[in-house]
Amino acid sequence: MLNSSNGTSNSNGDNNSGKNVIISITSIIVGGIVIIVVAYLMIKCIQKIKMQKIKMYFRSSRVLSDESFESTSNADERTEYISITTNSIPKHVTIERFLDDIQKEKPIRLTPHDLNEFTSNFAVKLGSGGFGVAYKGQFPNGIHIAVKVLHKTLDKKAEEQFMAEIGTIVKTNHINLVRLYGFCYDAEVKALVYEYMENGSLDSYLFDTKHRLEWSKLYEIVVGTAKGIRYLHEECQQRIIHYDIKPGNVLLDSNFVAKVSDFGLAKLCSRDATHVTNTGGRGTPGYAAPEMWLPLPVTHKCDVYSYGMLLFEILGGRRNLELNASESQEWLPRWIWEMYEKGKLSRIKLSCIIEMIQMEKIERMCKVALWCIQYKAEARPSMSNVVRMLEGQEEIMAPPNPFQYFASHEATSGVDTETSSSGSVSSASM
Repeated sequence: MLNSSNGTSNSNGDNNSGKNVIISITSIIVGGIVIIVVAYLMIKCIQKIKMQKIKMYFRSSRVLSDESFESTSNADERTEYISITTNSIPKHVTIERFLDDIQKEKPIRLTPHDLNEFTSNFAVKLGSGGFGVAYKGQFPNGIHIAVKVLHKTLDKKAEEQFMAEIGTIVKTNHINLVRLYGFCYDAEVKALVYEYMENGSLDSYLFDTKHRLEWSKLYEIVVGTAKGIRYLHEECQQRIIHYDIKPGNVLLDSNFVAKVSDFGLAKLCSRDATHVTNTGGRGTPGYAAPEMWLPLPVTHKCDVYSYGMLLFEILGGRRNLELNASESQEWLPRWIWEMYEKGKLSRIKLSCIIEMIQMEKIERMCKVALWCIQYKAEARPSMSNVVRMLEGQEEIMAPPNPFQYFASHEATSGVDTETSSSGSVSSASM
């Protein structure tokens, strides 16, 4: 009986132990599942909160209609940007510190995950270039964007241009400047997020015969571009020199409103500075002012020169240098000067196929362009003067010969004028 009783007791004990083990394992499994579910819900909640913040941000004052956006363009209403030159970042300021301070100026810092979501995993490619690749995207609130993803192999110079573009454009707020909505600076991805320009860049409408704009619309683009540059030079808290004004850097929105873009070469400078330090190689050959390539003082008037070159290409609907054109018209600026000097600007109208009713505006543009490309920077007008002249608010005096320097230089050197001038321009434009 004792043995039987002990056997029963041992059996019950084993059963209880088994039950306890099962209960313990079940508890562990259930607890683990609960922890996983809670963690998942927390992650989703955090992501939801983040997306809500992004949505709220892009519904805020940074994403405005053109009218309200323009009304906030007063530089005094914005916080003073950190004292970092965008030309070269001081060593004691880290990139992370720089980007943290940038966020105070409104553009939001995004993650690679954000960019994947906004671009549907980079599904729509807009174009590519030396900087990287641009993709079309959309914010949660429906705003269309262009995401400029830089190549992974960024050298120091390219990284400085990346920082310069953020640091410069963050200080701007004008209807004729492209808007920077955000940026991504990650070990794997470096990108800039801009407003999307439905109609691309101006050069596609000047140099592609399949896409042409009415002259009246082109003139609006001329004036809008001038106002954008005027803002950079005269209305920002610090003067901004763009250094690379050209048709490819003038973007057009859905209404063909011109917006100056690409601030990778831009530089901030004091309004009181008579000239700035030029490290050389800035700008695009054919648009860059003479002082950009010669040992001459550089001022914001280099942008005025580039703008003048842009005007000539709008007038001609072609590139300024075309070697397959007739000899007299190979270099368009020189030919336009000769037509102006001989009182034959009507020939420009015929060449450009422009309506006779626009002749007065053509003459105005020709004179302004000739003033803008004067060899000496001090002889060029300010962008405020340019806007007033284009809008007919200021009388345009007869411009002097902008090629007089070349003529005098060629005369003293005993070189044929036409050959030397064409050669000089060719070397600068190629």
